Order: sequence, then C-alpha cells, then structure tokens
Amino acid sequence: MDIERKIEIIMRPPTEEILTIEELKNLLESNPHPIAYNGWEPSGLMHLGTGLICAYKMKDFIEAGIKFKAYLATWHAFINNKLGGDIELIKKAALHFKHGWISLGVPENKIEFIWPENEYNDIKYWEKVIKISKLMTISRAKRTLEIAGRKEIEVNKVADFIYTPMQVADIFQFNVNICQLGMDQRKANVVAKELGESLGFWNPVAVHHHLLQGLSEPPVWPIPENMKKEILISIKMSKSKPKTCIFIYDSPEEIKEKVKRAFCPEKIIEFNPIIDICKHIIFRERNEIIIERPQKYGGRLEIQSFEELCKVYRDGKLHPLDLKNAVTEILIEILEPSRKYFQENREAKETLEILKKATITR
Repeated sequence: MDIERKIEIIMRPPTEEILTIEELKNLLESNPHPIAYNGWEPSGLMHLGTGLICAYKMKDFIEAGIKFKAYLATWHAFINNKLGGDIELIKKAALHFKHGWISLGVPENKIEFIWPENEYNDIKYWEKVIKISKLMTISRAKRTLEIAGRKEIEVNKVADFIYTPMQVADIFQFNVNICQLGMDQRKANVVAKELGESLGFWNPVAVHHHLLQGLSEPPVWPIPENMKKEILISIKMSKSKPKTCIFIYDSPEEIKEKVKRAFCPEKIIEFNPIIDICKHIIFRERNEIIIERPQKYGGRLEIQSFEELCKVYRDGKLHPLDLKNAVTEILIEILEPSRKYFQENREAKETLEILKKATITR
C-alpha cells in the first residue's frame, strides 16, 4: 500500500485533526512499521462514542498496516475517582471495554491491549513522569485537565497534577509514534509534541477523532460563536448521562426510545446529535439512508451522501421524526452483533451485569 493511500485511510472520518499531515507523511516514509495508540479510562458502560467511533479508528489503522496499542488506563481512572475509586471494579470495566471493541469487529489478534499493572513496574517509566513534571508548570497542568473531564476549580489533590505527566510518559513508554485519541485529549498530546525531543525522545504525530455528541439539547441554545469549542466538549456523549447516550448493547426498544427523545432541531445541521450520528456512524456504515414515509409526506426518499442529507434537511424537505425513524432502524441493525456477543460470551456478559449495578461517575 502506498503512503498516500495510508494517509487517506488515517484521515477517514471520524478523524477531525492531524498534527500534522506533513509530519505523518514523513513518519510513514521513514518508518514502515510505526506504532499508534489510544488510551481510555475504564469507567463504566460503553456507548457509541467510546465503542463505534474508537473501533472505526482502530480498524482504520490496522487497514493502513500500522500496529495499534489499546491502553486500558486503570490507574488514570483511579486517579480520576471513576467508579468511586474502586480499582477492582475499574479493572472489570477495562475488561468490559476490551470485549466491547471485539464485539464491534475489532480483530483481537491485531490489537495489543496494554495494562498499566504490567508497565508501571518499570522504574524508567516513573523517571519519564518526573522529567516531564519538571518541565510543566502548575498552571499548564491545570489547563490540561479537561482530558480527565475536570475543570481547574475541581483540582484539589496532588494526584490530579500527575495525571497529564503520566499520560505523556505513556506515549514514550509504549514507543508510540502516533497518538490517536479524541479531540478532548489534544492538550496532553501537544505537551508530548512540545517536550518529546527536549527529553531525548521524539515528536509524535497526533491524530484526533471527533467527539460524538450526546442526545440532549446543549446547555446554551443557540450556541454563541465564542463558546462553540467549550460547549462541544461539554456535550459529548457520556455514560454518566445514560438517557442521553446509546450503549452498544441497548435493546431495539431502548434505542427507539432514546432516539425518539433526542434533540433534533428542524432545519438545523450544526450541533444536532442525530445529524452527528448520521455523519460519523450511518454514512460510515452505509452508502445511503432510505427514508420510508407516507406519500402525503413526500413518500420514499433515498439519500446517497451526507452532503445530500444536509441539503435536504436544511431545506426542510425532511422532518426530524422521519430522520429519527430511519436512524433508529439502522442503529438497531449495526449494533445487533454487539447485543448478541454480550448475550453469548460469558465473561463479557458478566462484566456487563456487574457494571449495570455500579454507580457511574463522570
């Protein structure tokens, strides 16, 4: 596969940003077998964002011939007090995440799953953490904490301040050339890019993917231009708000009810969660959306691209309810293998049952 084709695959949506394309091209020219990674705090059930969006990018990198490491960051979840800080429950959630991606078609034999219990016994890792910490100011450490879903005013423990140095150290400990994380992880990846070479390491490429929007109305609507970036991060799909997210093993009835209640303003494309799902999931999985409706409301409508969907919807030629009905049926079909997997795989089913009883935090 030539380099241009590899770059095309890596840039495939839901990729939203690459820092930088030129650096990525240089890396692929100089290193035939680079390593990419993503890391997650195991913190509860798996929704479309953590599940499908991340699975798409893992499969993209595998297709492009790049080794992919999936880091199950249990210690980071512990620092962030996920699942009440219960480390054993966090480990169950990590195993649950692993099963989730496998259920969505990520080939287990082509992904390296990393556990901190195996990596953090190495004193050289902690040497990296200290060196990175010495080059970061307190104010910058606070600013990066949106990667942990925190606001600066919530930072009151010493452990909070080592979260970002640990995440940056992970990159170099795992020999990562490409950081493939969500847009909310951007600040930590920029720290790695800025400090890597001065620490005797390297400047990793950062590939950031889109944060799938939750189903609820944004807290401010319409959204002021100067608040768009801030609001987008705050409204991403979150497992701590179960009524505003779709889990990968939700029943058809649950999917129907959640989509039915979802925010979907008529003729509005931007910050519309149903349109967001169409762009990043439906048209990733399908070449068209077929809208079945009575003849008196326009009859059957076949939409061949996301661009066409935007035009039809913006022009008022497609009602939100008709779009919701079509999206519901497609999501039910897409998630059928995952529902079946979690019913039939004993270990996966066990983790799901345990986490359904747990109190999910942030």
